[in-house]
Amino acid sequence: MSDASTIQVNFARPLPLFPLTHVSLLPQQVQPFHIFEPRYRQMIDHALDGAGQVAMGVFHGQRWKQEYHGRPPLRPAVCIGQIVHHEKLEDGRYNIALQGVCRARIVAEITPSEDRLYRIATLKPVGLPTDQDQSRLADARRRLSGKLADGPLRRLKAAGPISDYFMKDDFPTVALMELISFTVLNNADLRYTLLAEGDPLARAALIEAELKELSRVIALADRQWPQEAPRGCSWN
Repeated sequence: MSDASTIQVNFARPLPLFPLTHVSLLPQQVQPFHIFEPRYRQMIDHALDGAGQVAMGVFHGQRWKQEYHGRPPLRPAVCIGQIVHHEKLEDGRYNIALQGVCRARIVAEITPSEDRLYRIATLKPVGLPTDQDQSRLADARRRLSGKLADGPLRRLKAAGPISDYFMKDDFPTVALMELISFTVLNNADLRYTLLAEGDPLARAALIEAELKELSRVIALADRQWPQEAPRGCSWN
């Protein structure tokens, strides 16, 4: 995971919008995408000629099912992604890797033009990291670390590697929170809430509450499932 905070975003210029049905990218996350629609192939062409950035958005409601090729409404929160790898195929499709840079909010969409197939909008940053974040989140960091290191959550596949990052004092807590959000938390509504929330303390509280609930569910499942198979049987 690289330091996304070193990537600069020019909010004075509109950015391309790439909306999907759910949150597909969070800050610090690196995610692959296969780009095949003509409008988004054009979007990547144009982005690579510039700063290489796109805003990953989310459709609002279900109108996108009837208006997918039009301009269905979008939810305001987006994650700005930086193209860190791209491969253009012979037929014009792309395989790309996007790294989440920061949260932003749609201010206004730009009027479409005949030569531009994709949507663009002006954005404003949301919850950019500050020098005070690490100290403000010290208590939350200890609690989150404890939840992953002890109790039912320690059996999660991602718990061990994330706990290793918690041991690195110079690893930012906000980055750890993003790591938990895209590796452990799968609730689509919660992920959008985390994307839209600019206050890291509020995000920490949301993550902590979700980990507490996940721990409760795992513990409940453990009580209903014998840890050892009966003699002569195997759970496999």
